[in-house]
Amino acid sequence: MIKSARGFTLLEVLIALLVFGLIATAAAEVGSQYISSYERVRDKTLAGWLADNRINELRLQEDLPGISENSDDRDYGTYRWQVTTVVQGTEEPSMRRVEVTVARYTSGRTEATPVHTLSAFLGEK
Repeated sequence: MIKSARGFTLLEVLIALLVFGLIATAAAEVGSQYISSYERVRDKTLAGWLADNRINELRLQEDLPGISENSDDRDYGTYRWQVTTVVQGTEEPSMRRVEVTVARYTSGRTEATPVHTLSAFLGEK
């Protein structure tokens, strides 16, 4: 009596490969979303710190800042950032509205992408 060989049929192997392919695709998508989310949170955190630092620099000045708009580039962390400060007048002459916008330069681009904006009011001491 000859024993018949047991194993997977071609159809079973193809179905197993299909299931594995679907699972691998889903796992890759989840990984990609995780990385994108991490990068967004990292950029928002660093940009928030830069904006806070800029407003605190203005608060520490002896005089009330003049109405103006300026932009400068800064290295913070391992990235290059553009920090734009807009100082506007208010109805109260002894107060200023300050808006700081922080944008990050990405590799290969000459224009920065805005990441965070912070507004504050400064008054005379």
